[in-house]
Amino acid sequence: MINYQLDEQGIATLTWDMPGRSQNVMNGDSAAALYAMIDKVIKDDAVKGILMTSAKADFFAGGDLEWLLAATEAAPLQSFVSDLHRNLRLLETCGKPVAMALPGSTLGGGLEIALAGHYRVAADNTKARFGLPEVTLGLLPGGGGTQRLPRLVGIQNALPLLLEGKKLKTAEALKLGILNAVVPAGTEVAIAREWLLSQTGAVQQPWDMKGFKIPGGGVSSPAVQQLFTVSNAMVRAKTFGNYPAPVNILSCVYEGLITDIDTGLKTETRYFVNCVLSPVAKNMIRTLFFSMGEANKLVSRPKDVPQQKYAKVGILGAGMMGAGIAYVTAKAGITVVLIDMSQESAERGKDYSRKLLDKTVARGQMTQDMADAMLARIVPTTDYTLLDGAEMVIEAVFEDRGIKADVTKKSEAVIASNAIFASNTSTLPITGLAKASERPANFIGLHFFSPVDKMPLIEVIMGKQTSQECLARSLDYINAVGMTPIVVNDSRGFYTSRCFSTYVLEGMAMLAEGVKPALIENAGLQAGMPVGPLALTDEVSAELVYKIDKQTQSDLGEAYKAPAGMAAVQKMVELSRIGKKAGQGFYDYPEGGKKCLWTGLAAQFPVATQQPALDELVQRLINIQSLETARCMEEGVLTTARDADVGSVLAWGVPPFRGGTIGQIHTVGVATFVQQCDALTVKFGERFTPTKTLRDMAAKGEAFYAR
Repeated sequence: MINYQLDEQGIATLTWDMPGRSQNVMNGDSAAALYAMIDKVIKDDAVKGILMTSAKADFFAGGDLEWLLAATEAAPLQSFVSDLHRNLRLLETCGKPVAMALPGSTLGGGLEIALAGHYRVAADNTKARFGLPEVTLGLLPGGGGTQRLPRLVGIQNALPLLLEGKKLKTAEALKLGILNAVVPAGTEVAIAREWLLSQTGAVQQPWDMKGFKIPGGGVSSPAVQQLFTVSNAMVRAKTFGNYPAPVNILSCVYEGLITDIDTGLKTETRYFVNCVLSPVAKNMIRTLFFSMGEANKLVSRPKDVPQQKYAKVGILGAGMMGAGIAYVTAKAGITVVLIDMSQESAERGKDYSRKLLDKTVARGQMTQDMADAMLARIVPTTDYTLLDGAEMVIEAVFEDRGIKADVTKKSEAVIASNAIFASNTSTLPITGLAKASERPANFIGLHFFSPVDKMPLIEVIMGKQTSQECLARSLDYINAVGMTPIVVNDSRGFYTSRCFSTYVLEGMAMLAEGVKPALIENAGLQAGMPVGPLALTDEVSAELVYKIDKQTQSDLGEAYKAPAGMAAVQKMVELSRIGKKAGQGFYDYPEGGKKCLWTGLAAQFPVATQQPALDELVQRLINIQSLETARCMEEGVLTTARDADVGSVLAWGVPPFRGGTIGQIHTVGVATFVQQCDALTVKFGERFTPTKTLRDMAAKGEAFYAR
């Protein structure tokens, strides 16, 4: 756990090396080992200096999230944090010099331990990052980070790191004063030892010295007071009060830094426990860390299929989607054959990558030679014979069955019999599209999201005849391009498009009922969604929503039922107010100005005299998405709650504080969710009727995740 060595000159070296883990983390066992070592080095008169380092590539990764996710009671958690604070204070106040030699990344609890040292020297490691990213998982630093960092670098410098969870490169951490020195990799322990040997007399932290003043001004200084005012306003505007961690961080810093550090640490303990026990932190840890991690580790991949290596991929269609897929594929070192109907269109698709790379080079994030090499991997053409040798072909043409069938046949005439053909359709069932294929076992859906270079999710759709080998090899491609997969079974709209549409259409239904447009949009933001349903309809285009519905109506015939809110979409299409791309939709988009709700909406959708409560609107917008997800689970479109939550957060922005669409049901409890939906059914119709599975789970007291 912690290896101990005392040399002849009295330097005690404590080397973190947790067995069976790739990184050192803080939990009950590692904390006990740390406390024992602190007690040992303090009491041993032979120890003149203390050096802490790591045998692993990184110093310390922070708290054990499995342990934090399982924590349900305040008393043991508070006791643990208080013990950690007490022991780190014993270390930094023992009078003996303490140096930290940091070989790599030092994040979260790792940085908090490092801050308890008097000297921090880091290896010059381009991969290393330093910071306190706890806020990104709904937490705050609980090992003294909210108290030591502002006292070390100043409140103005510390707040952005605490509130945003920003990770600094080594040079940035040195410039800010978090590090005392950066040295060639492999020499950090020797340099730390030299510093320890140079110290004479008792050593103190700055905040323990008489007359200490916070760099840049204390809490009561006018500049810092103004900073807190602005920060509070910005946090509120950004989070709508849905995330307690940023608010608690501000309180920790404000309340803690008007007192001595020991009182400040007690303040931090109280707020830390509050965060850990909140459903927000539980949801964010479960979905953003564990579920996302499992998806990225390809837990859905069939185990008995050899890994597929990709050297060449064909992409059909050089529009925005195809061009984006070409970019991420070439970035992964794979040759791309980018095919379109004309050479000009294909070249235009390649230009998309050229523009992105020009910006990357201009920002200093890539050399021109690297950019040129990546661009050279994209071959724009109209010639299908160039697909010969491609391990996979991805179709990203217009959403038309005839066009898709045509390019499928042209590709299969060239590619090997075991090559994969993937469709990037967002709504058309894969099983139907696979009818145009001579080898449906190798036909799969890979639904990318726009813009591809910024949206990390790929929805993998299994057709009825798609083989497990095809799934495994497709997941290998996704892993190669560094994106996150979820796996779903075939259906109309699959999972993401189907459930995303419920949010938009519920907003349309509200509009038709006479709810004020501004109230609808505010409800969406209060719910935690990135934008309101009207603005989102403008982004995707009312015309597209309408066309998809017309296609559904044509396919289903007499079984078709018009979704609530579709009449409002149709009306906007008839008015030619189809969205942002047309410069007019639910919003007006003045050239060079800020978008604003169309003043003519009231004439088209008269406002009701009695307006509903905001909370009811929020519940409708959130519950309709979760309920449709539960239907997907019951129908077998989704097979895991993990994929449901990861997909909803990454695909259309369901807020992480809810944990995703299934996470929201888990948070309120299945029984409560069923009651809510029953009440909404009475008021707004059968679209809110709970599924049989939900009723059965409620009756049995079951949950989607272990509590």
